[in-house]
Amino acid sequence: MTADYDLAIIGAGPAGLAAAGLAAELGLTVALLDEQERPGGQIYRAIETVGASRPLAAKALGPDYERGRGLVDAMRAARVDYLPGAVVWNVSRELAVNFSRQGGSREIRARHVLVATGAMERPVPVPGWTRPGVMTVGALQIMLKTSGLVADGRVVLAGSGPLLLLLASQYVEAGAPPAAVVETVPRARYVEALAHLPKALRAAGYLAKGVRLMRTLARAGVPVYRGASDLSVEGGERATGLAFRQGGRERRVEADLVALHQGVVPNQQITRLLGCNHVFDDGQRCFRPVLDDWFATSLDGVSVAGDGGGIGGAVAAEHAGRVAVCGIAHRLGALSEPERDARAAPSRAALDRDLAVRPFLETLYRPPREVLEPADDVLVCRCEEVTAGAVRGAAALGCPGPNQAKSFLRCGMGPCQGRVCGPVVSEIIADALGSDPGAVGYYRIRPPLKPLTLGELAALDTDTESGAA
Repeated sequence: MTADYDLAIIGAGPAGLAAAGLAAELGLTVALLDEQERPGGQIYRAIETVGASRPLAAKALGPDYERGRGLVDAMRAARVDYLPGAVVWNVSRELAVNFSRQGGSREIRARHVLVATGAMERPVPVPGWTRPGVMTVGALQIMLKTSGLVADGRVVLAGSGPLLLLLASQYVEAGAPPAAVVETVPRARYVEALAHLPKALRAAGYLAKGVRLMRTLARAGVPVYRGASDLSVEGGERATGLAFRQGGRERRVEADLVALHQGVVPNQQITRLLGCNHVFDDGQRCFRPVLDDWFATSLDGVSVAGDGGGIGGAVAAEHAGRVAVCGIAHRLGALSEPERDARAAPSRAALDRDLAVRPFLETLYRPPREVLEPADDVLVCRCEEVTAGAVRGAAALGCPGPNQAKSFLRCGMGPCQGRVCGPVVSEIIADALGSDPGAVGYYRIRPPLKPLTLGELAALDTDTESGAA
């Protein structure tokens, strides 16, 4: 099979952008495919337009967001076939990439594929999470970035993780402070995390940023309820409040919109589809692909950079993208081994420094059991309306893993292809069997990765894509 490109990169976030720019500089022919119409991924979404059209939103998003502009400018200036609006729905083990774009499906072939699809928010299946008026914190931030919009009324942010505090602070800067922040970090977890503080000081900028965010909320008078548990979204046809326990007391805050967040997990759909080896990361409480020192997977010709290979954040993703490309360029004969090592050294050193804060954050923000193993009456598969109790019932009948549960219950067979319910179903079955998620496994993923029409499929054009933007 003749390849159209040396390298196909899927995802135009920080890892994909950094990788594309360096790969082109090293003389590789590069295709960069991304679902969005503009580059930046989730973290730098709308970076090219937000400053000019929505200056107040740009101010609220802060200087870290501005870092993405340099990555986008470098990619735009490089010899990269950038394909925006390209929804990848299949990648074969022969490295053919099928995608839907502008109403039709196309295929490109590459000598190497770099998966840079990033992360997705961890599902937060608490009672009432499917009510209208409940969103994720990430969704609210997308509204702010793409449209400069903040939600009306009383907005309550609940859960844990850096993004929770970041969005609360951004809402303050945008002139719409949240009605409350309900944080689910147990008080004892702060003490536990202190063991990792000396190493985390190598990336002290993140700790200082966290302090700034908390001071912003304090100055704005935003109520912060710490050590909360037993979250439950209350209401009838839509959310009207959030109930929780704090310090042995039942509490309730009124809300017109509840935004939930419990960190992010790698988007593993493509590497699962390709049959790459995966491992359960107990520290991050999620599955991730097994990668070598150059971010190559167990399948020859496929690498992963950025949060899709393990959560590290936007800056770490950028460095990982460059290290991965050095490894790929060596495999493809564009760099000798000494050249590879020399080119990668600065990015690898920066990556190591940046990741030093992860053990501290992962200990502090470890998701609570009530989210990993929700109560029986809570829906875990929203597409097929399957409850946690139904999954436990299937396990009691002898179901040994998520794929058998799919056959019993149809969980994971809806439009999201198991992206939302997959992590929870693995956790529930593992707990029911007295095992661990790594042992019970995860859904087998098959194409199409994303919904597409029969018309798009029938129009599949296997000729080389030539419509780069």
